[in-house]
Amino acid sequence: MELSKKTTILFPPDLHERLSRLAVQKGVSLGELVRSACEKEYGIVSKEDRIEAVRSLAGLELPVKDVKKMKEESVAEPEELLR
Repeated sequence: MELSKKTTILFPPDLHERLSRLAVQKGVSLGELVRSACEKEYGIVSKEDRIEAVRSLAGLELPVKDVKKMKEESVAEPEELLR
């Protein structure tokens, strides 16, 4: 990943300390910890990450039936919910 933009973020001392300790535990820099959290929180991922996710999903071998049958198995009938 190319890092070419700089941003200054001010944290309260206690939050900075907790994040710094977490970064050490995870073996990453504080900057990488914050970047990763932003990507996870806001769904910002690279094109390569999205392609890899699709490949992983496509590689799954799951029992799949036709849509009507899956709905019958997964959605309870209204009267069943009232029992």
